[in-house]
Amino acid sequence: MDCLWAPWRMTYVQAARSAGDCLFCGMLADSDDPKQFVLCRRPHAFLVLNIFPYTAGHLMAVVRRHVGALEELTPEELAGMMGLAQEGIRALATAYHPDGFNVGVNQGCAAGAGVAGHLHIHVVPRWNGDTNFMPVVGGTKVVPESLEATFARLSPRFQSAAGPP
Repeated sequence: MDCLWAPWRMTYVQAARSAGDCLFCGMLADSDDPKQFVLCRRPHAFLVLNIFPYTAGHLMAVVRRHVGALEELTPEELAGMMGLAQEGIRALATAYHPDGFNVGVNQGCAAGAGVAGHLHIHVVPRWNGDTNFMPVVGGTKVVPESLEATFARLSPRFQSAAGPP
């Protein structure tokens, strides 16, 4: 395969931030939650769709404060992030009926953190047989649902309690 058309990605490409800007801090500063794919905001953390998902429904629970290390979190921040990961799992279980979940934190660039300076927990729904030939042969992951459709499916399951900005 020479081309995999993904025209919906142009919006993200054109809105790319400079290397010095934090993706998550930018999401917090923007109150347009559907545009940012923010499912809910809580006092110590917020829940957002991953804009580079491994599967449909890939969420991230993100601490509100710009901090990059688990050991630097306050107990309230840690509880807030983990609580949102738990809520995300419940919402995904109801909406998507996955067979399991990958839940994890990549702390630091060497561990694979895409946004190393702002700690977040990945919640990835998984299904038996959800991999196919595309990643092996084409080096391409196929996600069968747009971010907008995923947001529309999940957002009614959360009641946002914004807390402090």
